Amino acid sequence: MIRGPYKINNRLMSIALVLTLIAPELQAQSGRNPYRPADGLQAGNGPGLIGNAWMSLPNNRPMGSPGGVNIDADGEHLWAIIRCGGDAPRGSQTYCDDSDLNPILKFDPQGSVVEEFGSHMFAWPHGLHVDSGGNVWVTEAGSGESPSGVPFGHQVFKFSPTGELLMTLGEAGVSGNGPNHFTAPSDVITAPNGDIFVADGHNQDGNNRIVKYSGDGTYQMAFGETGYGPGQMLGPHALAMAPDGRLFVADRWNKRISIFDQEGNFLSHWTQFGMPSDIWISEDGRIYVADSESDMTQNPGWEKGLESVTSKQPGWIILF
Repeated sequence: MIRGPYKINNRLMSIALVLTLIAPELQAQSGRNPYRPADGLQAGNGPGLIGNAWMSLPNNRPMGSPGGVNIDADGEHLWAIIRCGGDAPRGSQTYCDDSDLNPILKFDPQGSVVEEFGSHMFAWPHGLHVDSGGNVWVTEAGSGESPSGVPFGHQVFKFSPTGELLMTLGEAGVSGNGPNHFTAPSDVITAPNGDIFVADGHNQDGNNRIVKYSGDGTYQMAFGETGYGPGQMLGPHALAMAPDGRLFVADRWNKRISIFDQEGNFLSHWTQFGMPSDIWISEDGRIYVADSESDMTQNPGWEKGLESVTSKQPGWIILF
């Protein structure tokens, strides 16, 4: 998922936001969107048409379903989860449990891959965060095992910028709700002091909580529970941290953003973002929210898209 705050290349930020919604080869959303640029997405040739892909994958690798996206600590490069593609129909999910491909990719501003890793470590990598030191954090929201019987699933990994594994949270292939287990963790973020927050997890019937650790991986606390009320969640999908330290949670199946302080105290709900799948908060406090799920079946009256509002007050949407 996308997060900051870093000083970033504006073009890369736009690309990152689009990647959270669709893969470059997917068809555009159907239905009229009065705010869609006349030139189409990614400079296509007409309303709602997709232009050429910005990225180029090595060795003619097929495009897989994208997961988390984040700007590198240098403000110029972009990290992305590109799940291992194959013969799956366009627009469907792809998986990595039986693939030799690396799902964690680093792109330069021109869209070329300059670093990659993670082969044989994931089934369905989901959330991605780059901390202030340039380390790459990835959540494994899937489960299963490799052809050789190695279990995958329910873990959080910390890598160096070159792919060296530095820390592992959770037990491979074992779900749970204790201090050292997750059920399909969907995202991770670190605070300036190094504290770690994990969104646990992806499924509505899962743990529906946020788990906090110190920077060395020591369990601190968990907060949140399943439900619709204040402080409750249904499928927390992404995390972002505002410049003032507030933790924003994409509470997707409750169709809102839930806001907490770093000690787990509930602060507010914001409900003007449809079904939020991802969140980015800039240095100046502007929040960008990606809604990848709303349609006439799951959330009638709302459209997929990117929305923006100041993070200081739950104001009107100012961009869509």
